[in-house]
Amino acid sequence: MTCGIECIDKWLTKAFYRLGLVVAKHPGYFLMVPVFLTAICITGFQRVKFEIDPEYLFSPEHGPGKTERAIVESHFKMNYSSLFNPTRITRPGRFGRVIVIPKQGDTMLSVEIWKELRILDDIIRNTSITWGPENTAYKYDDICARWIDQCFPNDILNLDYVMNDVVNGSLKLTFPIMFNPVTWDAHTFPVYFGGTEIDEDGLITRVPALQLVYFLTADTKAQDERGSVWEEAFLDAVGKAEDSGRFRYISTARFGSRTLDIELENNTRTVVPYFSSAFILMAVFSVVTCMMTDWVRSKPLLGLMGNVSAAMATIAAFGFAVYIGIPFIGINFVSPFLMCSIGIDDTFVMLAAWRRTPVTMDVPERLARTLSDAAVSITITSVTDIVSFCIGKFSPFPAIQIFCLYSGFAVCFIFVWHLTFFSACMAIAGYAEHNNRHSITCVKVKPVSMSDKESWLYRVFCTGGVNPKDPGNPRDNPDNAIMVWCRDSLGWALNQWYVKIMVLLVFAGYLAGALYGTTTIQEGLQRRKLSKADSYSIEFYDRDDFYFREFPYRIQVIIAGELDYWDVDVQNQIENLTKTFENSSFISSPLYTESWVRSFVNYVNRNQEELNVTIDTRETFLQTLNDLWLFKPNPFSLDVKFNDDGTKIVASRFMIQAVNISDGNMEKDMVRELRKIAHDSPLNVSVFHPYFVFFDQFELVRPTSIQSMVVGGATMMLISFLFIPNVLCSLWVAFSIVSIELGVVGYMALWDVNLDTISMVNLIMCIGFSVDFTAHICYAYMSSEATRPAERVRESLYALGLPIIQGAVSTVLGVSALILAGSYIFMVFFKMIFLVIVFGALHGMILLPVLLSLFGPGACCGGGRSSRKARHPSTAALDDCSKSSAQQLHHGGYNNNGGAGRGPYCIPHPSLLQPDFGEADRRYRGGKPYAANPRPDKDMGLGTSEESSESSSSRSQRRRLREAAEDEAQRRKYLDGWRKATGHSMPMTAARPAGYGPPAANDTAATGYGQPRHSDGYYNGGRPAGYHRDERPYRNDGRYH
Repeated sequence: MTCGIECIDKWLTKAFYRLGLVVAKHPGYFLMVPVFLTAICITGFQRVKFEIDPEYLFSPEHGPGKTERAIVESHFKMNYSSLFNPTRITRPGRFGRVIVIPKQGDTMLSVEIWKELRILDDIIRNTSITWGPENTAYKYDDICARWIDQCFPNDILNLDYVMNDVVNGSLKLTFPIMFNPVTWDAHTFPVYFGGTEIDEDGLITRVPALQLVYFLTADTKAQDERGSVWEEAFLDAVGKAEDSGRFRYISTARFGSRTLDIELENNTRTVVPYFSSAFILMAVFSVVTCMMTDWVRSKPLLGLMGNVSAAMATIAAFGFAVYIGIPFIGINFVSPFLMCSIGIDDTFVMLAAWRRTPVTMDVPERLARTLSDAAVSITITSVTDIVSFCIGKFSPFPAIQIFCLYSGFAVCFIFVWHLTFFSACMAIAGYAEHNNRHSITCVKVKPVSMSDKESWLYRVFCTGGVNPKDPGNPRDNPDNAIMVWCRDSLGWALNQWYVKIMVLLVFAGYLAGALYGTTTIQEGLQRRKLSKADSYSIEFYDRDDFYFREFPYRIQVIIAGELDYWDVDVQNQIENLTKTFENSSFISSPLYTESWVRSFVNYVNRNQEELNVTIDTRETFLQTLNDLWLFKPNPFSLDVKFNDDGTKIVASRFMIQAVNISDGNMEKDMVRELRKIAHDSPLNVSVFHPYFVFFDQFELVRPTSIQSMVVGGATMMLISFLFIPNVLCSLWVAFSIVSIELGVVGYMALWDVNLDTISMVNLIMCIGFSVDFTAHICYAYMSSEATRPAERVRESLYALGLPIIQGAVSTVLGVSALILAGSYIFMVFFKMIFLVIVFGALHGMILLPVLLSLFGPGACCGGGRSSRKARHPSTAALDDCSKSSAQQLHHGGYNNNGGAGRGPYCIPHPSLLQPDFGEADRRYRGGKPYAANPRPDKDMGLGTSEESSESSSSRSQRRRLREAAEDEAQRRKYLDGWRKATGHSMPMTAARPAGYGPPAANDTAATGYGQPRHSDGYYNGGRPAGYHRDERPYRNDGRYH
């Protein structure tokens, strides 16, 4: 099975190798074609269709709320023009709403306040618009929703007739309903008053808030469009009146049905101005991190072109998505920030692979090897990101589906653009490097080793490259300080027992905090978080949530199907159902229930003698119902649906009142309990409120998130195993994904982030992001041939410490501009990406090395102490690896089949001696190079090493062994350079040095290279005993000379 899986690696390596050859030979085509395709795709933006409907975007596509609404509208469709009743609406429609609180005092019950309420009402009713082909003028009374022939009345304003009496105490307001003694209006106070305080006798003592509502007709599309225009005029008029200081005693907060749409659009567009600053920041970071002190090998312009490539690919992907008809949504503006980060990561990967290739090799071959070495790395990164977005495509929320489609296309395009456009840029830069030209000015310069006589300015800003006569000169091949720090400082620290204990304790605290955070998480996307922090709607949302949560929702209960309503048993069933709802803790007392069955039956039973009717047969029941109860001015006439000939009732409904619903969790529990009651009833019952469509996200977001994370984690582990065929490595990757995702979920709750559609799309993305660091570090540790866990830790950190730091910083920088947008949506993206990157980097740099050293390979038997005293941990690497190398060399561990039959590969480092390869030695004498002793390869991971290697799997390693014959001349020059640098004059001949051979059985001082070590600390062939893998001698204290 592993052999079959490795075919993926083999195929990728060969395909990318051939692509590199073609690109390097014809870079112009690969530059022009992506630019041309980008230009074509940009034209797609002319057809862009913005989708801003919050209901469509943030509610489940096939949620039960939409099904319930379809049932209601099939029987009781609202007529806004003549039979409008606000408690029976099925859609929000068009409306304007104002919440008023007093500027002075704590109650609205004053004569001055009611006078200003009348002024406010006049301003709203006189708000005029011109609309239609004839520019007809419309005021509120012309387009209002009507009951019979009257606009919906804000009858609470008629209290001004009796307000003097209310203030002086001669008239008491009774809660919840009171008849006005002057106008005879039935004032239903819970509809208008918010935060009402009442005494023990049910009398109102204080009214801290009041609301006015203005509904518009919206039966047709034209009426709906006209209503949206009036809404904007309404919002402007109320806003100007409030901002101008016209009101002395009242403070207003306004809201319209389009407020959510408008504010969501304005909210998401706030990030657009930061595109340029983010791009500049990322470009500067790329340029700086791609620079070196060697001005020929330095690649600052390639860092910039990596950003350009990612930007072009993202624009092209978005244009393509628009072309195929995918609507554009506001949260898509986040994607360019993420895509630039992904593009820069691929840039680092490819540049690191380029730096690993021999500088004397021709450009086509170097680029071919670069792409073949980077194949697994950039492919696994792209595939995991694409798979994460594909998982999001199957989310029930359209906002997540659309975002994942755009982002998934962008990742695909970046992958292709980097393999073509950016590779062509690398080829051009490679030709300049091949000619030893300055990476910025393209002027030929001298290497450091040949510029001693030049000025210091020249040596600092113009030197670079290698001396063709001495390419291995260490002066022209400086080491990387950060990589050395990761190995010798961080790696040394993590191998100390007390540091390991501290890391495990911190990890336990991390898990405890994450688990605690999961218990406090809130679900659902709150309305106020769709608006900017300085939006006028925020004040309205705060007042609505603070004052009007006691009686928030008027819920419809629909009974579908033909029933014998005249049957007493059926009446009892309906009554029992009504009482069951009323007994719920989320539903108020029967006083607030509107049930036509209950009221009609009770009315007939109470007035049996006066009415002299019976309702125990179908004919008498329907006749009495139509004559006495369902006349048009009675709202109950909207609650009974007859068949076409009026002989049967096919559907009916009654109203119940929700009470004291304070947050999203209570809304979720309320909907769940009411639907359970409806489901358990023997009748065909449905419950509905227009906001249930939004509440469905509360019910689905948690299971959908868990399902996405589980499927994503399993998929990521499978992908990791396909590209890195090591079961243990895949298990550690899975462990890391679970740990990181748990941390993100827990700490996002503690960071004031709800579990909603916005955070859910981030959790899906985080699955892909969490693989990068952990998969690389696990593979590096598993691939190390060191026998002691301490050395495995140091080697993996040396290879991957710098790339992990670069990747983490670049991603955080890429999304840092989102902070400036002042939007909850973008702040959630920043917070969660920041969490996953920080946790992923810490897992890769700190936690996993410790856990692998304790529980990974060699933890039980490879942790023996060295017999050498006072030895720095880094000095032990030479002995272990050299011994393993010698044993493999003598026993045929590296053979002509690319290392088949060997164990975990040991990286053979340059030696001043040539070992005996036995039969392989004799086979290749006569001018042929040694295939079994290739140029040293420092790569320990998936190809993200800045200086040592790019991603390379076992198949890539074997291919490089076969190709090592081509590098023999370079190897000889390299070793000769080290010989000159260290002052040893031993000639490098093909003959086997005298005294070289397997260690004697009684030679306890023999080294891994088969040579006895003399008392002076040097090997018999002239190689210093203290040499490390980077071929620099150590002092006695373990530091470099």
